[in-house]
Amino acid sequence: MNTVRAALAAAGKRLPASEARLLLGHVVDRPAVWLIAHDDEVLDEAVLLRFASLVARRKGGEPVAYLLGYREFYGREFAVSPDVLIPRPETELLVDLALAQKVGAGGTVKGAATGAARILDLGTGSGCIAITLALEIPSAQVSAVDASEAALDVTRRNAERLGASLRLLRSDWFDSLTGECFDLIVANPPYIAESDSHLDAGDLRHEPRRALASGPDGLDAIRRIVAAAPRHLTPGGRIWLEHGYDQADAVHELLAAAGLCEIEQHRDVAGIVRVSGGRRL
Repeated sequence: MNTVRAALAAAGKRLPASEARLLLGHVVDRPAVWLIAHDDEVLDEAVLLRFASLVARRKGGEPVAYLLGYREFYGREFAVSPDVLIPRPETELLVDLALAQKVGAGGTVKGAATGAARILDLGTGSGCIAITLALEIPSAQVSAVDASEAALDVTRRNAERLGASLRLLRSDWFDSLTGECFDLIVANPPYIAESDSHLDAGDLRHEPRRALASGPDGLDAIRRIVAAAPRHLTPGGRIWLEHGYDQADAVHELLAAAGLCEIEQHRDVAGIVRVSGGRRL
């Protein structure tokens, strides 16, 4: 019989049960709890065919987030497509640090005691970082840039759906921001070495390579961002960068070489140093 229970059981032979439930819930537009409570519900042929197609695509390696069309980040759903990197839980640390950021002598970004803080998100992708900051700090002036117009379209749609006010600008890092300075700069740039075999395995092979890989050691983008950051930070302004699990020492050296002070490095929930930052004097 073509019931919810039977469909999930068949899919469970090919996929983890949690993924099968997500995909079927997406097809029937119902949460997982509904599937459990209505496991004897009979599904029509069109639903079964669509579900089977998604199961086959997932089995072939396509990321669940692309199949669903969204990924949760900081408690909100963000639309995603193959034009943008899939938001990851570890990047929430970058947002946590940004929300705690002090700006000048008057107070914090969140409290906006010194007026509307200017925040820049470099390489915004889906816009998950910039939009989250704009919603969490309504008084801030948030700018989001990306070199990809397709990525900016995704950010624009997410901002409109979630009600976030952003300035969007196509730019290769700081190239279109001549003369502009910000109180806070955040970035989750590409930081995987171009020869890393992981780029051709699992979900990564379906994500945009330009958002993942950066030079022989993965640090090309970070070098460029850090070197230019002091010219785009207000006095006392800070930059936070996400980076690879084994790049903490190299990023610390780059921040110091750029003349940034009060360099801090923070660990994610797995205990790995994943975010580093420094302040302009």
